[in-house]
Amino acid sequence: MGQIIKRENLTKLTEQLRKEGKTIVVTNGCFDILHVGHVRYLQKTKSFADVLIVLMNSDKSVKSIKGEGRPINNENDRAEILCALSCVDYVVMFDEDSPRNLLDEIKPDVYTKGADYTMETLPEADIVRKNNTRVEFITFVDGKSTTNIINKMKSN
Repeated sequence: MGQIIKRENLTKLTEQLRKEGKTIVVTNGCFDILHVGHVRYLQKTKSFADVLIVLMNSDKSVKSIKGEGRPINNENDRAEILCALSCVDYVVMFDEDSPRNLLDEIKPDVYTKGADYTMETLPEADIVRKNNTRVEFITFVDGKSTTNIINKMKSN
């Protein structure tokens, strides 16, 4: 079972993990209504390293990115649900629209994003290049998205 880590404890955690010889993979997202696409994405992400740290957008951040009415689930519920997945080791919430600062702090061995991005369109490309972080792009599960779930609920 994963743990929710406060942002201010992140550097100490990653230093300890590295002392133990662990490799670190990081991903980020809102994870508003968890679905099978999220689960498969997180499982694949974990396969790239020993420890998976999920950088989760806070309620403030989700609202900024997705607009009014989002998130559907509050940040504490979303973090707890993520921690219940066996592939997730740690969850860290952040208020910014982008995890750039956290990525620069963690300097993960691997960073994953959805395959809808490329290195040319990745907003964090300069950070991962600077820190020699390997980037893996993961294909989504067709038709599985929080937006599709919300739209289906609205139409019913």
